Amino acid sequence: MIFMGTPELARVNLEGLLACRDFETLAVVTQPDRPKGRELKLTPSPVKELAIKTNLPVLQPERARNESFIAELRNLKLDLIVVAAFGQILPQTILALSKFGCINVHT
Repeated sequence: MIFMGTPELARVNLEGLLACRDFETLAVVTQPDRPKGRELKLTPSPVKELAIKTNLPVLQPERARNESFIAELRNLKLDLIVVAAFGQILPQTILALSKFGCINVHT
């Protein structure tokens, strides 16, 4: 499984999945670090911070449609994709990579 998400809401969902031992999280996909605050310091997303803390690989494509990113996902041999507030519309090419499809969590 891979998890795709960016803000705090998504981090909470990722925490829940990591607590469940029925799934192996192969990687986390989140938006690239963005400038924040007065000093415009590059800041990782809450999902990236949790991924780093739990030693998960992090992918940060500028655009989910980039062929190099899709190739990375293809190499993971995905069973499932879970998405919560990722911030980009996923192309059918990505949705078709997963054996069991994609679950998109909405609030």
